[in-house]
Amino acid sequence: MASAVTVSDGVIKVFNDMKVRKSSTPEIVKKRKKTVLFCLSEDKKNIILEEGKEILVGDVGQTVDDPQATFVKLLPDKDCRYALCDATSKTKESKKEDLVFIFWAPESAPLKSKMIYASSKDTIKKNQARITSKLL
Repeated sequence: MASAVTVSDGVIKVFNDMKVRKSSTPEIVKKRKKTVLFCLSEDKKNIILEEGKEILVGDVGQTVDDPQATFVKLLPDKDCRYALCDATSKTKESKKEDLVFIFWAPESAPLKSKMIYASSKDTIKKNQARITSKLL
């Protein structure tokens, strides 16, 4: 199902900012987003940043003890959302960092909302050439 929803420039900027992991100063690193939520605008025509729904790298270990638990608390119980998380995993040989795109659709969300969000997530994938991050 095609959607007429567009991705806002703010969302594209966040994707691009989160891709860059190297920085010149520790202060800039602390201000980098670890997790951010996106939602549809009120008119359901744009994917936008959800204000105040983010975890900064500098928050981890300071005001946020468990980033995953804090992330889950940011998600609404009765509506859909998109999220972008800067995930790190370790193996015996190395440390791996990836950007993970998440589509959140709880059972309690209205059917219409689920349908709009499901059809609109492809808009982000189509903008992947502009974003150039691998979306999962």
